[in-house]
Amino acid sequence: MKSVRQAVIKNIIETQIIETQEELADALRQQRIKVTQATVSRDIKEMMLIKVPSGDGRYRYAYPMKNTVIFTEERMQRLFQDTVVNCDYSENIVVVKTLPGGANTVASALDHANWPEVLGTVAGDDNIFIIVKPKSAAAIVTERLLSFLQ
Repeated sequence: MKSVRQAVIKNIIETQIIETQEELADALRQQRIKVTQATVSRDIKEMMLIKVPSGDGRYRYAYPMKNTVIFTEERMQRLFQDTVVNCDYSENIVVVKTLPGGANTVASALDHANWPEVLGTVAGDDNIFIIVKPKSAAAIVTERLLSFLQ
């Protein structure tokens, strides 16, 4: 349900001017999706929605473009300390374990980090598979990820 709801949110903010969480919740309810304000707030955070000027002195929610999201080392460290439980690897796959519901946010941050040895990520609810190349880079990537937990 979460992935469907977040896809609907993306569509809503791309087609409507949504200024507040309450407006977003109302728009979801019009789509027959029952939500609470807390759920909308979590979705906004997980989807990394931003507020952009709407041109009339007001601001609206927008889905960030890939080049507008900047993941500094400090931001990545905060995210990992708040969300990640552990990391390990085997062959060319690094596995990151997160708190329930945290995998998508962490995987998105890793995707946006543009590390050359990371081919891509696959996120579930609380696990992320990171495919790295070459195989020898798995240990290096795991070390880098574990350093964010310290």
